Amino acid sequence: MDEQSFGAAPASVRETDHYQQEYIEQFADRWDRLIDWEARAKAEGDFFIRILREHGVKSVLDVATGTGFHSIRLLQEGFDVVSADGSPNMLARAFRNARDRNQLLRTAQADWRFLNRDIHGTFDAVICLGNSFTHLFRERDRRKSLAEYYAVLKHNGLLILDHRNYDRLLEGGAAVKQGKGNVYCGEDVSVRPDHVDEGLARFRYAFSDGSTFHLNMFPLRHGYVRRLMREVGFQKVASYGDYERSKDDPDFYIHVAHKAYEMDGDSTVI
Repeated sequence: MDEQSFGAAPASVRETDHYQQEYIEQFADRWDRLIDWEARAKAEGDFFIRILREHGVKSVLDVATGTGFHSIRLLQEGFDVVSADGSPNMLARAFRNARDRNQLLRTAQADWRFLNRDIHGTFDAVICLGNSFTHLFRERDRRKSLAEYYAVLKHNGLLILDHRNYDRLLEGGAAVKQGKGNVYCGEDVSVRPDHVDEGLARFRYAFSDGSTFHLNMFPLRHGYVRRLMREVGFQKVASYGDYERSKDDPDFYIHVAHKAYEMDGDSTVI
């Protein structure tokens, strides 16, 4: 398909599986212009690398590979990486990006809800970055995906997951910063919301070459994501805003969820 498909009522498209019709080849080919790899690497610094190394991580499953930014960077830093994504167009672009940087990706197309069907083995860490978790529209899909992440982790593994600050958007604040940000650092694309309600954030991406694309996403609230992680079984969740602890009103939230069981001191005798 060479065009995105939303039908006559785009704001009514609230289906988890629709993302594959959104990431068409033309959009995937322009995605790196939205990111700007060099600027993003500078903004991000060694944030993720430092967290992974502090927890002794060696193997990483990147479940939202996109065009490969984090998979390739982690490979360059010596991590053992498996790169998964639900979009074949994004995986194809990621593979080419890796090859251009003298890296070889081990890729797998996988649906998060059935991750353990397509991905074998366990990992020290799972990363789900790039605002990707917002493609899940049903709560049962979010819970199932988190449970699949949990299952594929080793007993003391980490899940690192990020998302936009949708609380700000839902409460009427500025949705995105134009120009360079901390995650989407490209300067030749204009990003703005076309529609917002509690169940949908529809974003418009207008590139300098005149092309325009859209993504329909679920607006995740910060506290809701933390609660869901705990309810699925993660023992501790540390949250960051734009790579800092306790930053007010960030552009992006990053949650680091720990699987390792924590003894809570309960002395109940059974």
